[in-house]
Amino acid sequence: MKDIVLSLKDVGLTLQGNAGPVTILRAITLDVRRGETLGLVGPSGSGKSSLLMLMGGLERATGGQVMALGHDLTALGENALARFRREHMGVVFQSFHLIPTMTALENVATPLELAGRRDAFERAEEELRAVGLGHRLDHYPAQMSGGEQQRVALARAAAPRPSILLADEPTGNLDGPNGQIIMDLLFGLRDRHGATLILVTHAPELAARCDRVIRLADGEIAGEDVKRAEAAE
Repeated sequence: MKDIVLSLKDVGLTLQGNAGPVTILRAITLDVRRGETLGLVGPSGSGKSSLLMLMGGLERATGGQVMALGHDLTALGENALARFRREHMGVVFQSFHLIPTMTALENVATPLELAGRRDAFERAEEELRAVGLGHRLDHYPAQMSGGEQQRVALARAAAPRPSILLADEPTGNLDGPNGQIIMDLLFGLRDRHGATLILVTHAPELAARCDRVIRLADGEIAGEDVKRAEAAE
């Protein structure tokens, strides 16, 4: 079996709602291999995004264990968890989350600077050129289209060279042509950096490009489709 980069064992998530506890995820057990592309699909409210957030340490499981690259995310303190994410994970959301008062170059370089990277601006420029935005380095988010802003977000996520790249509905706010560009760039980044890619999507064409697809329903794994023969070994 290939290296496991993410391992979830009996993971659950229960949150407090106005009417009492609400169970979001139940008994999720799942392993993700190094370099694999995993799609998470299912109807709205099935727990896809919550599962992705648990995998990224952006939400804490209320039961079970989440292991990432040999680290128990359920046991790490907030500072250690933030450091782990910064060093090993890249996250792309449906909303771009760019800082409006910073240029594209600054949006990508600033997290690298905060992480102590001396080559922050050189690496940021390299990643922006890789997503076709070499001509937009000094432009602000308001001066760019939605597709261009999502490309900046992709460059920002890829710039630290993460081992794990998480994407939550990365094409959800884009039209068809721009969505296709983002899909191609996502898989290109995976290939270029060798990252494990896990994505939540409602787009069948995006899920079809994944090595494996996990189907969720009512907070549980309802099924699995393996797209690549060796993934089942």
